[in-house]
Amino acid sequence: MKKRVLIIGWDCAAPELVFDALKDDMPNTHRLMAEGTYGELESTIPPITVPAWMCMMTSRDPGELGIYGFRNRKDYTYDALTIANAHAVQVPTLWDLLGQVGKKSVVLGVPLTYPAKPFPGWMVTSFLTPDRNPQWTFPRRLSREIDQVARDYMIDIPNFRTDRRTELEQQLFKMTAERFKLTRHLIKTKDWDFFTMVEMGSDRLHHAFWRFWDKTHPKYEPNSPFSETMQNYYRVLDAELGETLACIDDNTTIMVVSDHGAKRMDGGICVNEWLQKHGYLTLKTDPQEVTRWTPDMVDWENTKAWGEGGYYGRIFINVEGREPNGIVSEKDYENVRDELAAQLEAIVDEDGNNINTRVFKPEKVYRDCRNIPPDLIVYFGNLFWRSVGSVGYDSIYTYENDTGPDDCNHAEMGIFIMKQDGSGQGYVSPKSLYDIAPTVLNEFGIDIPEAMQGQLI
Repeated sequence: MKKRVLIIGWDCAAPELVFDALKDDMPNTHRLMAEGTYGELESTIPPITVPAWMCMMTSRDPGELGIYGFRNRKDYTYDALTIANAHAVQVPTLWDLLGQVGKKSVVLGVPLTYPAKPFPGWMVTSFLTPDRNPQWTFPRRLSREIDQVARDYMIDIPNFRTDRRTELEQQLFKMTAERFKLTRHLIKTKDWDFFTMVEMGSDRLHHAFWRFWDKTHPKYEPNSPFSETMQNYYRVLDAELGETLACIDDNTTIMVVSDHGAKRMDGGICVNEWLQKHGYLTLKTDPQEVTRWTPDMVDWENTKAWGEGGYYGRIFINVEGREPNGIVSEKDYENVRDELAAQLEAIVDEDGNNINTRVFKPEKVYRDCRNIPPDLIVYFGNLFWRSVGSVGYDSIYTYENDTGPDDCNHAEMGIFIMKQDGSGQGYVSPKSLYDIAPTVLNEFGIDIPEAMQGQLI
């Protein structure tokens, strides 16, 4: 029997659910934990799907990849944000490195794989795939095979930020069932050495249904018809895991991993409102209603900084000679950054309590900063609050998300469970997401590239 490695990815799966609150609903997962090694898995800064999965598959940080989120600045103009895709990944992935030594891989649903690039194996691209065009699989003929074995396969749920939760719940379970049906088909029919798949359903579940499970959530609803949705979904996820593990032999190293965890969302900090109130951002006119922030609203000659919304905040400084209408001189740049960071970390809630915001400078947390990083990375309320980019709130606080209903934010700690030859170690101290790729290469006896920053688990 040849050596194989299987990675099953559950996006956003949280240790407090898998290891504790829902453990009695997850017998297959807990059997794997009992036989192997498991613990928390520290995510990237910031802990978000893009770029976290690709950081895991390369053991390189967001700065080294030059990918700081779903959308990234293409140049120093004010409106040049582009959505990241596979072309942005300029370093070798696990399947690239394995292919160089004759190993074949199956890659299913891993973010930042669209458009699919030729490699030794089979690929189905991720939730960022716009539609089933010829670039969503490699080889292209794999698309016809998917139609035959998982006809209702869903790339993603089209609109998971919705109040129509009954319909969403049905789509969620259907999407997960089809993804694992295809997973098992590919496990059985392809000649692979390395198999990695990512299920996005767990992420969609948390964003839509967290408030019905978490009693500490400010919008907790105790008698909701969705009070058992989280529990039911994890039961299904565990059953799918059990069926999938039944398809592999004893010479396969198994990993179950997540890219980050989840936590309740207490509210949003309106980052551009905050910047206005503190004299960093000046608009030409004040909006009369909540409006999506756009660069043409801004009086750039009187603006030092602006922000982007999302699960974390990004602050960009209007630098003289860098941005088209920059006013912050190079010599004042660090002073402005330090002043901004101190004021952001001093943000209080409506009762006057400090919310424990954390601010990072990219060059301090990444080994390199390719392309255009944000000037500051902001975890509002240490990720209990999200960043809201829209303007017109007349307050820095909001309790409604400007991109649709959303119950949770991302947490820094995800999960890993690993079963390999010999006895496991049980629960171990937290590991890093960057540790996954070198551990996989080591399983195949392949030298770990010096550029990788992770350690062996």
